[in-house]
Amino acid sequence: MTDTASADWPPAPIRTGRLVLRAAEGRDRAGFIALFASPEVTAYTGGPRPREELERTAPAVPGQRPRCFVAELDGVMAGMVTLDERDPERPGPARPDAGRVELGYLFLPHAWGHGYAAEACAAVLGWYAAAHPGEPVALCTRTDNSRALRLAVKLGFTEVERFAAYGAEQWLGVWRPAPPAG
Repeated sequence: MTDTASADWPPAPIRTGRLVLRAAEGRDRAGFIALFASPEVTAYTGGPRPREELERTAPAVPGQRPRCFVAELDGVMAGMVTLDERDPERPGPARPDAGRVELGYLFLPHAWGHGYAAEACAAVLGWYAAAHPGEPVALCTRTDNSRALRLAVKLGFTEVERFAAYGAEQWLGVWRPAPPAG
């Protein structure tokens, strides 16, 4: 597969039952800063960054890169879903069967517990499967992040390996799109 991240980005906004998934815009800057400054949001991803630093260094349109979707709820950013190229230098197993991209997501605490992450991630996975038929997607999370593990299973990720990295046990799962009907 050739990398077509630039060719297929940005797509038309994806509308779900309650959300709009779209490319980042300047009006999302405050939402990105709130995500990365939040101790609750970043508890399993290395911790918060100082808000003052983020205010000073964040670009006018944070998250402006291929396959970074803003999850908009009632016209306001509630979170983000990403499909990033897997970094071969990242700690953990190098598994070609895990796919070339990894699903990631962060939602603001007010959006937790309502199913928005599941709705947004499922829609992004559907978009990716249509754009890249047959390509698997990886998801990695800490095993002590029970909410993320439940969501991974709900989305259809299957555990392929556990490993130690970043001072904690990690879970690596793979999602495989359904084969085309025919």
